[in-house]
Amino acid sequence: MIKSKEQISICTENNNRGDIKLYLSDLADFENRNSKLRTFAHAVLKSGEEVEFHIHQGESESYYVLSGKGLYNDNGEMVEVTKGTVTFTPSGSGHGIKNIGNEDLEFIALIVLD
Repeated sequence: MIKSKEQISICTENNNRGDIKLYLSDLADFENRNSKLRTFAHAVLKSGEEVEFHIHQGESESYYVLSGKGLYNDNGEMVEVTKGTVTFTPSGSGHGIKNIGNEDLEFIALIVLD
């Protein structure tokens, strides 16, 4: 078990101005976790910022949107996502997401190795 006060920021991405655009808090920083679990994180994407399109090989990734509004690139198909949306990107496919709202876009990111 990890209590919220014990969660740590494991990664940040910066935009071209050097401002932080993405905050990630590790939700799986515990001993004996499944070796196929690469990432289980709470992500916060600032307004106007995006995670650029990228392709996954040897792993799949899902997002569960907690709040905010985003434009999700599902292997080239653009889809609006909001609270409650679940996405899935299998190995060999790609995705990206942009915050198109005025508030933070919050989601859970889960990456599982094949």
